[in-house]
Amino acid sequence: MTPEEQAAIAYLRKPQAIRDRTQQLFDLCQANELEHFTCDLAKLDRVADYVVETTQQLYPDFDVPFHSRWRHFGPRLAPPLVAPTAEENKDVAEQAQAKRESAKAQLDLAIVSVLLDAGAGSQWRYQDFVANQTLVRSEGLAVASLRAFERGFFSTDTVSLAQVDAVGLKYLTEADLAQVFQVSDENPIVGLSGRLLLLHQLGAALEAQPDWFGSNPARPGNLLDYLLNRYGQSLDAGVLLTDVLESFGSIWPGRVTLAETNLGDVWSHPALSHQGPGTNLVPFHKLSQWLTYSLVEPLTAAGVTVTNLDALTGLAEYRNGGLCVDLELLVPKHPEVTEQVHLPSDPVVVEWRALTVVMLDKIGERVRQRLNKSAEELPLIKVLEGGTWAAGRRIAQQLRPTGAPPIAIQSDGTVF
Repeated sequence: MTPEEQAAIAYLRKPQAIRDRTQQLFDLCQANELEHFTCDLAKLDRVADYVVETTQQLYPDFDVPFHSRWRHFGPRLAPPLVAPTAEENKDVAEQAQAKRESAKAQLDLAIVSVLLDAGAGSQWRYQDFVANQTLVRSEGLAVASLRAFERGFFSTDTVSLAQVDAVGLKYLTEADLAQVFQVSDENPIVGLSGRLLLLHQLGAALEAQPDWFGSNPARPGNLLDYLLNRYGQSLDAGVLLTDVLESFGSIWPGRVTLAETNLGDVWSHPALSHQGPGTNLVPFHKLSQWLTYSLVEPLTAAGVTVTNLDALTGLAEYRNGGLCVDLELLVPKHPEVTEQVHLPSDPVVVEWRALTVVMLDKIGERVRQRLNKSAEELPLIKVLEGGTWAAGRRIAQQLRPTGAPPIAIQSDGTVF
């Protein structure tokens, strides 16, 4: 690996690279030099108003929680996922250890659940027999992963069922995962084999990196030990994302590589000049950022303060992107954009996602102006939750009976 390649890889793993490269495509869009989209910034106010209205419906006092996987679990969590309260008969060391083990269990669940969170498709349903509820899409995937976690699907420890370990992941079969998601001919899910591959490769990554994930057993939750040992009680969110990308980078299938290094959710675009290693590439790291957002609360429970949350970007996925298209902030240049099914690598999807990232920053600014909130009071992680993601789902349901996004993507279960 040359120094230039090493520097390019390091750069593409930073959230600033996402903003830099998506801004380049936005600038080209403003110059009318993109093939598939224009941008009508006059619609920004309309979108901001819609997001504020949606947020007010969900959170009337605008006390918005973080956008993370934990919102989808709702009140279903039980020990060890709920941190233990102080007990009089336990000394301080015992209580601290119990708190740490709870945080590790939370990290185990969050990491596996996020990796299973790619779009399920409009036909799939999950019946939560515990709560007697029928759930769809992201909420259904979350609860399915939670119930599987509780039953020990990802653990080889017959006593500690509620954990994830490398061996448990590596020996999962497609039939196991189909059982987790209640898949049948009448209840198909998008990308089942892709999700299984992701979990198998996660198991291999855990075993291959004992410095990050420990051993006997190697667990995702052991990442807590690594972070505490390296950073202590305070950790920058951008640094956390880079660590997530480095430690989990090998799990992503069929991605762009640089110097034989798998880059993850990074895609080329023909409008970007290839003047050096990686200069034509646009990073998004959607699932990795979703994962990073979802690690904040378990880390906080373990006593780690995650700072600089606005270093992370908005998530380049179909709800946020659909909001921008459905409210005509992003305007397709030709009918094939909405009439055809696209691969994640297609320039039309790369443009859509890149422009969405830029628009989310602009929408966040307008929302804060309307609510007279500072970036500290209403960071992007809360604008997304309140917010753009919910507004994207809401407008999709208003415009299309299935609630599907306005642009169709052929998913393999590992991107969105």
